[in-house]
Amino acid sequence: MRITLLSLALALLSNIAFAQKTYLHVGKLVDTKNGKVLNEQTIIVSGDEIEDVIDGYESGAGKVIDLKDKVVLPGFADLHVHIETETSPTRYLEGFTLNEADIAYKAQELALRTLNAGFTTIRDLGGSGVNVSLRNAINTGKVLGPRIFTAEKAIGTTGGHADPTNGYRKDLMGDPGPKEGVVNNVDDARKAVRQRYKNGADWIKITATGGVLSVAKNGQNPQFTEEEIEAIVTTGKDYDLQVAAHAHGDEGMQRAVRAGVKTIEHGTLMSEETADLMKKHNTYYIPTLSAGKYVAEKAKIKDYYPAVIVPKALEIGPQLQKTFAMAYNKGVNIAFGTDAGVFPHGENAKEFGYMVEAGMTPMEAIQSATIETAKVLKAEEALGQLAAGFKADIIAVDEDPLQNINTLNEVTFVMKAGEVVIKE
Repeated sequence: MRITLLSLALALLSNIAFAQKTYLHVGKLVDTKNGKVLNEQTIIVSGDEIEDVIDGYESGAGKVIDLKDKVVLPGFADLHVHIETETSPTRYLEGFTLNEADIAYKAQELALRTLNAGFTTIRDLGGSGVNVSLRNAINTGKVLGPRIFTAEKAIGTTGGHADPTNGYRKDLMGDPGPKEGVVNNVDDARKAVRQRYKNGADWIKITATGGVLSVAKNGQNPQFTEEEIEAIVTTGKDYDLQVAAHAHGDEGMQRAVRAGVKTIEHGTLMSEETADLMKKHNTYYIPTLSAGKYVAEKAKIKDYYPAVIVPKALEIGPQLQKTFAMAYNKGVNIAFGTDAGVFPHGENAKEFGYMVEAGMTPMEAIQSATIETAKVLKAEEALGQLAAGFKADIIAVDEDPLQNINTLNEVTFVMKAGEVVIKE
């Protein structure tokens, strides 16, 4: 009987603890849905969700967090990161020196750095497959990190931007195929998508054109036929996998848009015709301005990149802001993405400043990383807003970002799914 009573008491105490709520007293709250700032609000958090947002400062049974001198926003999403790797002059050697365990330990650190910067959700667009394991470890609470949607390995063509053997000597090059993410016809394309599904991917990433940082001469040529991209898109739909397309050159972009990809990454040499085509097909543009600026700077440093990369970086990097301004003025859908990994993880918020420099308003830039990213991820009922029923992904900064967008580089409070990650 004593044991039974003790068990009941412990169960009751556990239920009471679980029912306790967290009350965040907020000086200013950025309403991303309506594009305005609200004063003196209380956010009530229950479990991993926001139960309510009310005017004034109220409290009840539970913990109170004082953010009266802060500006509070929804946690940000970055739709283009590579969470397994980070830029360095030795990165091109790491494929020969690092084991999966090495990559996993590094990826965990990079993920935590990203979360601490206020990015509670990321879309990882290609790595070794460790990205899937990291996502799973975060989802099960084994390690801390942002919510991850991952493409697992990117899909390219032989010699294309995502061919993992580019630059290898011939005896190491081999003949990678769909299992490794390399395709050369429609059947290969379908198999590569199915393999990504089998391996646990949430998204499909293709390299529709050449790329800057691959060890290959051309950084902008089209690398898939339109039929191959169509096969990838239609097969992806069967498995509820949307497609992101890396693309610098205009022709490759047009093929990808017509074939039905959801997002164009980088879009460096986008023409006005392509911008109009993207509007017609409701395709999103992920600008990655940070990456363009970073590679253009580092290309001027001797031996930072292999020699074949330098002219591509100097040509393509500086073009991105100009393209962004054109796409923005045309009314193309824009969602936030940086290509973190090409530059240091944790510096993702610099992108906001670059977007504003190119003509976007501060509120629109914030919305691009909240409500717009949520739409792309098909999570608009759970992410991107501070409202009842949404995930309790909450961050805070010291100043009003509508007056000083660069304050977003100094996040002082992070809550992800109801759990406080950092607090000043």
